[in-house]
Amino acid sequence: MTARESKMNIKVMIIDAQAQFRSLLMHHVTTHWPKAIISTHDPVSAGHLPDEFSGAGNDLVLLGSAHGEDRDGVDVLRRFVARKGFPPVVYFGTLDDEAAVRKLLPDAHFMRDRINHDSLIASLNDVLLASNRVDSTSATFVGDMRSDMQGLIKGYRFMRRLGSTENSGVYLAERESTHLQVVLKVMRQMPELGDSIGSIDRFLEEYETIAEMDHPNIVRIFDLGVSDDHAHIAMEYLSGGDLRHRIEAGIDVPRAVNYLRQIASALTAVHQKGVLHLDLKPGNIMLRGDDSIALIDFGLAQRAKLESAVSDKGEIFGTPYYMSPEQGHGNHVDERSDIYSLGVIFYEMLTGEKPFKADTAMGIIYKHAQAPVPLLPPRSSQYQAIINMMLAKAPDDRLQAVTEVGEWL
Repeated sequence: MTARESKMNIKVMIIDAQAQFRSLLMHHVTTHWPKAIISTHDPVSAGHLPDEFSGAGNDLVLLGSAHGEDRDGVDVLRRFVARKGFPPVVYFGTLDDEAAVRKLLPDAHFMRDRINHDSLIASLNDVLLASNRVDSTSATFVGDMRSDMQGLIKGYRFMRRLGSTENSGVYLAERESTHLQVVLKVMRQMPELGDSIGSIDRFLEEYETIAEMDHPNIVRIFDLGVSDDHAHIAMEYLSGGDLRHRIEAGIDVPRAVNYLRQIASALTAVHQKGVLHLDLKPGNIMLRGDDSIALIDFGLAQRAKLESAVSDKGEIFGTPYYMSPEQGHGNHVDERSDIYSLGVIFYEMLTGEKPFKADTAMGIIYKHAQAPVPLLPPRSSQYQAIINMMLAKAPDDRLQAVTEVGEWL
């Protein structure tokens, strides 16, 4: 942090009914901006803010979802984003309000129980820059190495940051030799993290796995590299966004079927290489400008000889909304687990809704194993049979290979 950054007197208002959560957000902000001026508001003990509240005087409003039993955080967010001249709003919500929040387009959005400090600060910096609350020489880019990016990876010209995690950054860049736009994903070794070298090895292994697969519906990998303190991959830039946002906008039935065929084709190629994906979800499925599908991010991909998606500590990996019953309960998984996840995605494309929802991750996992497969609406009811066979609770009752998806369609 530079001296100038440490002196930034940004004004931040934190609104949430839980004192512990307000303190947590305050800690994140003041750790990075010690001179920040923080105000907090408890909508339960102090009362709800009046309708005419304008947020004036604040550079950022950090809005939590907890507002007591008589008010919904999404309603408060809706009122804030609709008010002209309101300062940038960063919302901290839950799985239940995620879909509604995305439609309201806050300046940034986090799950309140999954806040990573570096990702949060990077997002707050971006929000402040976008709203002209700070200038580009005052903002930092924690975890994404913007300041020295240009000299870090030779042969590429940095254009803009697309995202970041604790020790990696994702950028849009241009290959200087061909002027081709690519996505650069960079991971740095972090000496303070004991498994940093192991993380880089897994990072490279994931993309080496993808690079082995020459398929039109799998993202193309152009370059993999490693140096003393970082590793990087350069992959195809996919301009159409991810399937998650396309689902939110609405997909007609013929297009949903077309997307299913393409995803199934990619997944067939993955399985033919003896690899399980194990984290298939709309956020890992991208679209090109021509509307073709590209599968990305094999972060949980495993060679098929591995028996489960459970760590030595008994932790379950993956996204509960798209997990097969056997993966959610830590049992043996094979190709049929990916088929189940694909069935969840097809149902969501056809309906705009996830087939199983609950207040907690374990509640969702329970429903995958116990709740009946929901019925499709009349407009897509002709696909109920294949949905039933993809979402069968027992693997033996499911389609046994992804190639059968095309046969049933």
